[in-house]
Amino acid sequence: MGMSLPTDAGELEKSLTAAIGQAGEAFAGAVSVEELKSLRPAWMGESSLIAQAKREIKNIDPSQRAQVGKLVGSATGQISKAYEERLEELERLALVQALANESVDVTSAPLRSLPAGRHPLELLQDEISDFFVSLGWDIAQGPELEHEWFNFDALNLDIDHPARQMQDTFYIDSASLDGQAEESSHLVMRTHTSPVQGRVMTSTQPPFYMACPGKVFRSDELDATHTPVFHQIEGLAIDKNLTMAHLKGVLDHFAKAMFGPDAKTRFRPSFFPFTEPSAELDLWFPLKKGGPGWIEWGGCGMVNPNVLRACGVNPDEYQGFAFGMGIERTLMLRHGIGDMHDIVEGDVRFSQQFGLYGKGH
Repeated sequence: MGMSLPTDAGELEKSLTAAIGQAGEAFAGAVSVEELKSLRPAWMGESSLIAQAKREIKNIDPSQRAQVGKLVGSATGQISKAYEERLEELERLALVQALANESVDVTSAPLRSLPAGRHPLELLQDEISDFFVSLGWDIAQGPELEHEWFNFDALNLDIDHPARQMQDTFYIDSASLDGQAEESSHLVMRTHTSPVQGRVMTSTQPPFYMACPGKVFRSDELDATHTPVFHQIEGLAIDKNLTMAHLKGVLDHFAKAMFGPDAKTRFRPSFFPFTEPSAELDLWFPLKKGGPGWIEWGGCGMVNPNVLRACGVNPDEYQGFAFGMGIERTLMLRHGIGDMHDIVEGDVRFSQQFGLYGKGH
């Protein structure tokens, strides 16, 4: 400890006794095993008083060597004992603390519920709505139980159209509504989100731009690509001097928002009663089975003047374009989902992979 040792046995005994007390106080003041071990060299190492005393025994008067040896041995034992006792105590306290920190209440009920995950269809509908809001469009809603006029007649679908047949559409029995048997309630579970177009046009003065995501119903069997209940996104713009070029620009921008900056679209001539001219909307899809290629994404076109007239809009003053596509189809294309069953069967593991709140890209 950097001090000179007395050569007299009596004086040496006093120094060793003082060292024993000082070592005990130092050990007692340590609050952790690591701190205690850091004190060991000062009191028990090569430079400690005890080690120096052992080396000085040979210089002591021969007549006192035996007495000094006993003193040094006793001091060594007492300091070692004080160290070991404090070490044992600190190790016990550390164990108690570790057990307290890692304790498990085996009597408490286990937490079996997993973090919730929103269904990816809901997440995608929100993302689509956010996209159209970013364009300045309104988000419109309509009833799922719809009147035939909005679902068919206002959209130029005549009485002989296949969509109006019982095998394709869920008609509502009037007796189930008011208990009175009538020929027809004229109510159906809407077969598309397009009736929202009629509701908006009959209640809103143009110009307007609206999108409507929602649930629709058809008499389809559940298989890999069909389900009797599914979701669509409908778009309608009514303004002066609108053209197919405006429609193409909106859909190109929408495709890039859904599928990335490399997405491309094309129009393929088609027929729909509520648009004229009409087009199938194809999407360039690099991950198409069999190699990159075009795949059908939805339908679109300029609003048929008959639809505008039926809803009280003057086709000589205003033009419009409309489009619609399936949200399930969009989800399946974006994420490589090959079977509709995975979307509708309610397995929570399907939703969890899309994250709690994120977009699931």
